[in-house]
Amino acid sequence: MKKIPIGISSCLLGQQVRFDGSHKRDAYIVGTLSEYFEFHPFCPEVAIGLGIPRPTIHLVKIDNAIRCVGIKDPTLDVTDRLRDYAEQQKDSHAELCGYILKKDSPSCGMERVKVYAGNQPHRNGFGIYAQEMMRNNPLLPVEEEGRLGDPGLRENFIQRVYVLYRWKQLLAEGLSAQSLTRFHARHKLIIMSHADYREMGQLLAGLTKDNLLQVAERYILQLMNTLKTVVSRSNHVNVLQHIQGYLKKELSADDKAELCEIIERYRSGEIPLIVPLTLLKHHFRKSPDPYIEESYYMSPYPQELQLINQL
Repeated sequence: MKKIPIGISSCLLGQQVRFDGSHKRDAYIVGTLSEYFEFHPFCPEVAIGLGIPRPTIHLVKIDNAIRCVGIKDPTLDVTDRLRDYAEQQKDSHAELCGYILKKDSPSCGMERVKVYAGNQPHRNGFGIYAQEMMRNNPLLPVEEEGRLGDPGLRENFIQRVYVLYRWKQLLAEGLSAQSLTRFHARHKLIIMSHADYREMGQLLAGLTKDNLLQVAERYILQLMNTLKTVVSRSNHVNVLQHIQGYLKKELSADDKAELCEIIERYRSGEIPLIVPLTLLKHHFRKSPDPYIEESYYMSPYPQELQLINQL
């Protein structure tokens, strides 16, 4: 499979574009993730002409509006230039399947960026460029490099990247009622791990040739919003037990007992998710089921990423 296009703050790749001429190279990103993702770097502060090195900037609340201004020179206001740059990159951003931002940046921070009111900072802001970019691309999975250190957040981001990538492949191959229904069926167990999948199923129940595009737009927006929730251990257990039901006639009493024990040990936190999934895959190799075989739940992304080993 070809690498998936991902936007990224340039400094995270080791490019020396920060205000002081340094970088914030991230070993996990340039190591593991670069094997699967094709990174497209953006540095809005350099792109709008601030230079390297450059005056430091921060977010300030002025007359109930958030502005991005110079720390030493408050007359330096780059708010509109940062927003304009995000707007100029709309076509480039539309080709992406995810974006990794630099945390705490007044231009690129995804959330909890310091906003100064008087001399008091409050962590309730968004990087100006990042906010505009996310507004323009509501489907796009976005995460900060600092949060990728959390196994649950990392797995959630990468899962969403692969779902959006498959969606774009679907559109490229030609959207039809049949292909949309199959896409949903293959992702149903993933949806179940995040929320009640029946609502999305009902959305597709009224699918016709005439409303295909409208329903598809509503479907993918709802799907990507649903997937933002990090899956709990109890929700994974519900899905594992649901999958187990497809083996109720095939397993011996001993095999059923073993599988129940493994799922219970996962519920209690003794073992990672990879253990019950591996056992289920073993049983389905002996007793194939076409629905389970088509589902992405047990293989949502390349196993070499080893994300499930940590959940």
